[in-house]
Amino acid sequence: MPYTLEPSYDDNPRLQDLVERLRAYLTGELLPYEQAHGITAESALDRPTLEHVWKRSAELGFYGISLPPELGGQGLSFTELCALKEELTASGAALSHSVLGDMGGPLRVGALMKYATEHQLDRYLMPVVRGELACCFSITEQDAGSDVRRMRTTATPDGDDTYVLDGHKVFSSAAPFADFAIVVARMAGAEEEYSAFLVDLDTPGCRVLEGEVPMSGQRMEGDLVFEGCRIPAANLLGEIGQGLRIGIGRITLNRLLHCPSLIGAARRAWDLSVAYSKSRVAFGQPLLALQSVQHKLADMATELYAARSMVMAAAARADGGENIAVEANMCKLFTSEACFRVADQAVQLHGKAGLTRGHEVERIFRTLRMFRIVTGTTEIHKNAIAKALV
Repeated sequence: MPYTLEPSYDDNPRLQDLVERLRAYLTGELLPYEQAHGITAESALDRPTLEHVWKRSAELGFYGISLPPELGGQGLSFTELCALKEELTASGAALSHSVLGDMGGPLRVGALMKYATEHQLDRYLMPVVRGELACCFSITEQDAGSDVRRMRTTATPDGDDTYVLDGHKVFSSAAPFADFAIVVARMAGAEEEYSAFLVDLDTPGCRVLEGEVPMSGQRMEGDLVFEGCRIPAANLLGEIGQGLRIGIGRITLNRLLHCPSLIGAARRAWDLSVAYSKSRVAFGQPLLALQSVQHKLADMATELYAARSMVMAAAARADGGENIAVEANMCKLFTSEACFRVADQAVQLHGKAGLTRGHEVERIFRTLRMFRIVTGTTEIHKNAIAKALV
């Protein structure tokens, strides 16, 4: 397929149709909705606003689209999902994270279905798929980020039917509007045994605190504090000791699936840079007439091509059932660094305008800078790659 900044998928008619319909929804409905309600990427979002997007996205067939048909989705391949995720952030829509169900929705729980009991599917996971409930995933702690085994949140058995959680989780995305959390905790009295639990956030002994606002300005994170929080044994997800497998297994795939979102944001920065270079006149000619500007745009496009090619190749291997642990780390490493370089060039091309707080290019720059750290730092990815290959 020839490279184009706005990709087409003529070799996959189903995907091309989905992409075209998604673009039509984003430009024809979602962006006007955000403008009419003054919603920006840094707005504090309420549940009714999010539910509006969930409902409309579900009506259009996008919410949970990657799930298998028996769970209400269309069984998208990872390659197809990557294509849609790129389109979402390339649109510049502030609520793009809620269209497919990335933030608190079906994409959070899809990989967990195989661990769930019938009770857990009926009570928790399927309502998320239907847009009736929202969830967050909580594994990180103040001193347990990349080194997740340093977590201190504990789960203590109390008889045969209850566990008691104590601890403090941080950086839980979607916590401000979630109904329940998937919490990974250390089993009390064990050094290397971790389990996962489904925790209703209105359970006595559980508090949701306002989280730190990241440099992107998005108000999407919260802290979860557990103080003698009693959880029914029926809410144990999987088996005792499977917590890290559930948590880290999800993280590995997420590292790949974050990449197309970064590519979309960088593509948006490229689009804005081209438009600005055409309209901005300096010394009697548009910026785009300057060879130095053309070279920057060429470098930016080349970075996008390399990142997209890499991600789609890894996604295709995942579709074939192959283990992509190394490739996922490589993709996240390269994509996060390359897309940040694109954003940095976009700021440079916009000059003082690109440094102005609230300018879209400035916001993209801040957002992409974060992803050299979140969901795995550049250094952690290099460690993982080297450990696997050497």
